[in-house]
Amino acid sequence: MPNAPVRCRGRTSLALSLIILSSCSKQQPAPQPDHPRITSNVTVRDVTFRSAALNRDMEYRVILPIALAPGQKLQAVYLLHGGGGGFRDWSNDSDVATYADPGLLLVMPEGGSSYYVNAVDPPHDRYEDYVVNDLVRDVESRFPVAPGRANRAIAGVSMGGFGAVNLALHHPESFIFAGGISSAIDVPRRAFTIKRFQQSLHYRSIFGPSGSQARHDNDPFVRIRTLNPDAAPYFFLTCGEQEGLLPANREFAGLLTRLQFKHEFHTVHGNHDWNQWNAWLPELFSSLKRHLQSLD
Repeated sequence: MPNAPVRCRGRTSLALSLIILSSCSKQQPAPQPDHPRITSNVTVRDVTFRSAALNRDMEYRVILPIALAPGQKLQAVYLLHGGGGGFRDWSNDSDVATYADPGLLLVMPEGGSSYYVNAVDPPHDRYEDYVVNDLVRDVESRFPVAPGRANRAIAGVSMGGFGAVNLALHHPESFIFAGGISSAIDVPRRAFTIKRFQQSLHYRSIFGPSGSQARHDNDPFVRIRTLNPDAAPYFFLTCGEQEGLLPANREFAGLLTRLQFKHEFHTVHGNHDWNQWNAWLPELFSSLKRHLQSLD
């Protein structure tokens, strides 16, 4: 009799181990088909380069005009994908290629599920440094890009919207324009919950526990109060009226208004998906072009 509970615990431990092993051995989902939506006037190139910040190879996609005049320079727009996506999303799920034709280089980096910040754990996941330093340097060494803040914009959707706004707040000297479409703007403020246990663990690994310095440093609601409005980029913000992110985005836009930052904020009937995001591209790029320096 005394051994029965031991056998039971042994069976339970074995069962748990098998469940874990089974979970770990599941096949990764098949990669999505790669069918970029391009026009006849542009070309797509995929680049793999070594990121010093991440100490590993990273991929990015560029879309640029086919026909370039001798000595012509392009202005760069960095487009950040959302959570669960990848560097092909912008080209495959939107009509963004249309906007490369007039003289823009569109750069779409791989961001994993990083929120484009220097993570707390693991500390070598320095995605902020990877984008702002390594990626920009590699792009400007490979392609005919006009250097400098006046010729550089950043935008993103969802996780990438947070990334675009947060990177622009951390590096206002690097970007003249920041676009946040359906931005997960409040992520560093989200409390740990059992209901969203896995998501909460993920946020904790990136930003640390509630009240941590990393959460404070990467909170746009805090960061914006430290900047001079005259030195900040122009902010273009949108959110769908059916999104749970709307209250946080509206609050952030209100803060920009009170602090006198140059920005625009739009809402429209729509959900958290590429149908809504794609529809915003004409206004996004119209505003973007008004703020990039003329190369004429």
